[in-house]
Amino acid sequence: MTSVALATEDELSEAVGIKLLSEHPVLTETSPMLLRKNGFGYLRSRMDSWRQMANRQVVVVLTDLDRLACPLILLDDWLGADRKHPENLLLRIAEREVESWLLADHEALGKLLGSKARFPVQPDTLPDPKQHLLGLAQRAPRAVREDLVAQQGAVARQGIGYNRRLVDWVQAEWSPERAAGRSPSLSRARNAMRKAAHRVMQAN
Repeated sequence: MTSVALATEDELSEAVGIKLLSEHPVLTETSPMLLRKNGFGYLRSRMDSWRQMANRQVVVVLTDLDRLACPLILLDDWLGADRKHPENLLLRIAEREVESWLLADHEALGKLLGSKARFPVQPDTLPDPKQHLLGLAQRAPRAVREDLVAQQGAVARQGIGYNRRLVDWVQAEWSPERAAGRSPSLSRARNAMRKAAHRVMQAN
């Protein structure tokens, strides 16, 4: 089987994508081909390449909705008005950022940030999920807080250990199944991957 390709815009999204693929052993019989550069511009500019690759293998492109009004606008922009693309090209959109998917698993969040924090019931509706997560991290245990939260006067929004801490947590604790119950955009992504896995099984 040709390996699945996973194209993402940052390290954290890549970890989430790998975790989603791991729910389907048929998609991870060989290690995923990881394609990543910082920012969505890389993903958008390579759409023709993703289309061509998807004629031979499953290609998962994971991006954030960010400030766009709705996913349909992004789909029209990236795929064209007819949205024509190979069946095995899975363009999945986190609303509004991949952090909303992380915020949707309250059980895992409690282990990371402490069980007394109040977690969002509908994280997909947050205007800035990353900022919400950073706000919660202000009251996290010291080691976690120092990784996630930027030091006073820093230019970056997050601490220097943000990606490493969250990537390790995604790998060890975060559950896509639990999170999908509070995140419709994640639920749609899981459904798309489930269908892709079924097609691969039928083809083998």
